Amino acid sequence: MKRVFTLILALAMVLTLAACGGSQEFDGTLTVGMECAYAPYNWAQPDDANGAVPIVNVSGSYANGYDVMMAKKLCEANGWELEIKMMDWDSLVSAVQSGEIDCAIAGQSMTPERAAQVDFAGPYLHASIVCLTKANSPLASATGISQLSGSCTSQRGTIWYDSCLPQIAGADIRSAQDTAPSMLMALESGAVDFVCTDIPTAQGAIIAYPDLTILDFSGSEDNFVVDESQINIGISVRKGNTELLDAMNSVLSNMTDADFNALLTEAVAIQPIG
Repeated sequence: MKRVFTLILALAMVLTLAACGGSQEFDGTLTVGMECAYAPYNWAQPDDANGAVPIVNVSGSYANGYDVMMAKKLCEANGWELEIKMMDWDSLVSAVQSGEIDCAIAGQSMTPERAAQVDFAGPYLHASIVCLTKANSPLASATGISQLSGSCTSQRGTIWYDSCLPQIAGADIRSAQDTAPSMLMALESGAVDFVCTDIPTAQGAIIAYPDLTILDFSGSEDNFVVDESQINIGISVRKGNTELLDAMNSVLSNMTDADFNALLTEAVAIQPIG
């Protein structure tokens, strides 16, 4: 009887460990979560033009963008099928943790806070921090963050809002926006004077809104102070899923910054306008 009890206890411990983040079963279809509202990283469109992939939980919609292009490269290299799920930004980490999705490829920076909850493959892009303002704004001539003032916002749950905007002494920080498009609309509509974002999002924004201009203070001492982990963009996978992590890293490690930037340029060129 004691031997049976010991075996049952051991089995229970194994199951508990598996539930707490061990390698999850992978069936050869990579289920990827993303907002599908974050051009040029990802967006939704009504057809499969330019290699867009169906969004499995939104009938009749297709996903495209840098993240989708990267997901396709990973799948092609590993012989996987690809499916895309549209998800809210704030739900991505928990969806990875629960196994609802295999990974999030969604423009997530590899911050220590996120790395405590998920593992990261990559980086698959390096995204410096910039600001956007109207081209005819007095702020358009700013050469450093100390010259910025007035109302501003950014996207909720990002380092742009939580870490970067508070570094601007003259900033009147307004409520965070739920999505990148709503952040850009706040600027375009005149609700705020400037926004903080990363260079890929900014590059996409000036295609959609030609009246905007990018304020890039890279190389200046009057710039945002950020850790490398905050500008390294990675792919989040469930803690302990080393098989998936290693398979992704084997592909990403053979890509250069030039490869990443070429793919980003391609995504910016085909993103929806407006």
